[in-house]
Amino acid sequence: MKKVFPLIVVLITLSVLGIIFIQMSWIRNAIDLRTQQHDQDIATAVQRIKDELYAKFLLNEGWIVTDENSRTFFLQNYFSIQKGFTKTEIDDIIEQNIRKSNIREEFDYAIIDIYRNPLFISEGFRNEYFSTPITTLLSPDNSLYRETLYLYLHEDRNYILRKMGWMIAGSILFTTIIISAFALTVRTLFTQKKLSEVKSDFINNMTHELKTPLATISLAIDALTNEKVIRDTEKIKYYSGMIKDENKRMNKQVEKILQAARIERQEIKLNLQHLNGHEIIRKVADNLSLQIQDKQGSLTLKLAAQRHEVNADEVHFSNIIFNLLDNAIKYSSDQPRIEVETFNHGTMLAIKVKDNGIGMNKETQARIFEKFYRAHTGNLHNVKGFGLGLSYVKAMAEEHGGKVKVESAPGKGSTFTVFFPLV
Repeated sequence: MKKVFPLIVVLITLSVLGIIFIQMSWIRNAIDLRTQQHDQDIATAVQRIKDELYAKFLLNEGWIVTDENSRTFFLQNYFSIQKGFTKTEIDDIIEQNIRKSNIREEFDYAIIDIYRNPLFISEGFRNEYFSTPITTLLSPDNSLYRETLYLYLHEDRNYILRKMGWMIAGSILFTTIIISAFALTVRTLFTQKKLSEVKSDFINNMTHELKTPLATISLAIDALTNEKVIRDTEKIKYYSGMIKDENKRMNKQVEKILQAARIERQEIKLNLQHLNGHEIIRKVADNLSLQIQDKQGSLTLKLAAQRHEVNADEVHFSNIIFNLLDNAIKYSSDQPRIEVETFNHGTMLAIKVKDNGIGMNKETQARIFEKFYRAHTGNLHNVKGFGLGLSYVKAMAEEHGGKVKVESAPGKGSTFTVFFPLV
């Protein structure tokens, strides 16, 4: 799987890059082809103008043309725009033949003689158009009169791109769709890879968490079958109590997993009631005091909030406080120094839990509330759990209409602040 995943990403990347390259090449070739077609349309229009001028001149002059040689002779010696046409006739001939050649842009023109004197000129033609026009010699080769047509089309620089706008836009659109699909595919692959890793970690953690109480229960059962223990009532009570405690421990772990599943399916129903937040915090702190004393630590309560009645579910509210304190105890390397502070923040009761633990970097902080995610604990190898505690805290806080945030730095401890709506 480790080798297949990068290979899939590389193959998809190469495929997308290939499609983009072919797409860009196709657009470039299409633009070149449309440019050549446009130039050909202009050349066709100019040739049609010349052919019609020649035909009308011969007709107007009454020349009888019997073959190509006589036609060439008459045109070379007698053809003249100035003598044979009016301004209106020139306008019509140029207009008609330009439109016949599929050119729809506005245009201006000027016809000058060999001395650059204007013979015919459109009203909008300017002197600067002489520098960038379409130029063609109207007179036949070796003609006595050399008259030149200057044709200026009013088209912008992006004329070809504008003409092909829908094709280019469609190409860009579909290329974007392909890139988006590729990005989504890669993202999905990474997500699936991460989920697979999380699943493996969860199974390992769960196996470890359940294996210990099962081993203890197995040893206790073996002890109960011992003849010496059977006759000793105190030992039977001791081992029975051990089995009961380990069974409770397993039930708690299973309940955590089931609770996480219910949260994900949004099956949690809150029993909201008015609660004294300070009272519940003290109760949870008392329950954990033995653990903290066992580690030679301390728990300081600074319950300074003037208003501390919250609208919450007592079970979940207690669990949130327990999880935050339990988390602070777990991730303290030596003697835990935990401080719980309350204050009012607008219409919220803010509960701040500060510890002197190992702290977290920015990457860990960004993922700490993800389900099954567990922070790297450095030299701490005794931190147990499934990585469900903080995800539960976040989900339940938001379910109550509150929120939770974290502030931390490696080696400087962590501070979790959870907000609950006041009554």
